[in-house]
Amino acid sequence: MTMQFGVSLPQGWNMELVGIADPVEAYERMTRVAQTAEEVGFTSAWLVDHFHTTPRPSQEITFECWTTTAALARDTRRIRIGQTVTCAGYRNPALLAKMASSVDVLSHGRLNFGIGAGWSEHEYRGYGYDYPDTPERLRRLGEAVQVIRAMWTQEEAVFEGQYYHVRGAINQPKGVQQPHIPILIGGGGEQVTLRLVARYADACNVFGDAETLRHKFAVLRAHCEAVGRDYESIRRTAGAFCCLGETDEQAQAKFPAALRGRPVAAGALIGSPDTIRRRLAELEAAGVQELILGFPDILDLNTLRFFAREFIAA
Repeated sequence: MTMQFGVSLPQGWNMELVGIADPVEAYERMTRVAQTAEEVGFTSAWLVDHFHTTPRPSQEITFECWTTTAALARDTRRIRIGQTVTCAGYRNPALLAKMASSVDVLSHGRLNFGIGAGWSEHEYRGYGYDYPDTPERLRRLGEAVQVIRAMWTQEEAVFEGQYYHVRGAINQPKGVQQPHIPILIGGGGEQVTLRLVARYADACNVFGDAETLRHKFAVLRAHCEAVGRDYESIRRTAGAFCCLGETDEQAQAKFPAALRGRPVAAGALIGSPDTIRRRLAELEAAGVQELILGFPDILDLNTLRFFAREFIAA
């Protein structure tokens, strides 16, 4: 198996930090997960760009995405760090590009830049942002990605769009990676999002079972052919929850009842090592090159060690 593995960090969005009253302790527990993932051989560690907990807003801890990414850049040494995904509507894209450039330097060139259209209406309205309809959010995403690429490739970035305007912005340093920080666009929308991936992105991120992912990648391939892009130049990542147990029954017992039936649970990997090994083979055959895993029991660092022994170190 050549598939690589990333880990979704316990940032608080999925209520992973419930019961930890001290925010300093909560952050240190989270960063220890990233350090352990690095130690046992995970390729990447990922944050989400959310302000409130899910499935409903609460007063529980949720760390902000980009300040946390910057901190993790210094708390780790080898593992790549990224976002699944930055909400294009929360920050001016020129400023976001400069933030990412700084973080790429802080991490010595380990940043994966993830971005998407955003969808959490409660967060938008709670923080005072307008919440456009889906087509407008996608149009804004398309413009934002063009602004970001301009900031990373032009000496004085210029962009005139319907929503964003950049007129001679200077961005130094532009980051470490060449030709620029890799851009991941998240989402499986077949008419717009995957077309944006084909035009502008270095990676995609989608969710679903093997059959769904095979279909999404076929759609992406068609978009690449339409715009003259090499499909194999796009890194194909997917996300999934993972409950690993010594037996299938033990793994089933670990899966939180609150996640059952929710869209984020689509394609969840639940089972013994043998069961999950078969599922991973199916995902790799469908075209997944890197699988980003969310472990409901991730604060138990032995979970990462168990997975790594079975699927990374082997």
